[in-house]
Amino acid sequence: MVYIVLFIGLIVGDQSLKYYVATNIPTLSFHEFIPGILSLTHITNTGAAWSMLEGKMIFFYIVTIVAVIILLYLFIKSDKKDYVYRFSLLFLLSGTIGNAIDRFTHHYVIDMFSLDFINFPIFNLADTYITIGVILIIISLIFMTEGDKNN
Repeated sequence: MVYIVLFIGLIVGDQSLKYYVATNIPTLSFHEFIPGILSLTHITNTGAAWSMLEGKMIFFYIVTIVAVIILLYLFIKSDKKDYVYRFSLLFLLSGTIGNAIDRFTHHYVIDMFSLDFINFPIFNLADTYITIGVILIIISLIFMTEGDKNN
């Protein structure tokens, strides 16, 4: 039950923020959120990270469907006591679906976070979920490897 509530909350959070940005911030304008650290902007991205494969929507549709199927399968088959791994899959799935909603409805992804202190691509909340998911998977693998060493 906790997984379902978190999953829905993550998706709603991502889509709500994207809706807010799309309706309140003109495209390509920057609004300082945390001065010198983080700005909100409104850009659309038809590619992946760093606008790679821009405009290759059929490719993204296929990759997204395959990723969702694999992530759901891994989640269902995962050990119910391996919480870190299950949460990692949940964050990966939420981020994938959050961006998929944009791709399937708008044919682009809405990005909004701009790191002002470093030259880094503008990203969105779903991208953050994917990053958190990858970090949690690495942590899960470290614990799994440590557990294997102790046996």
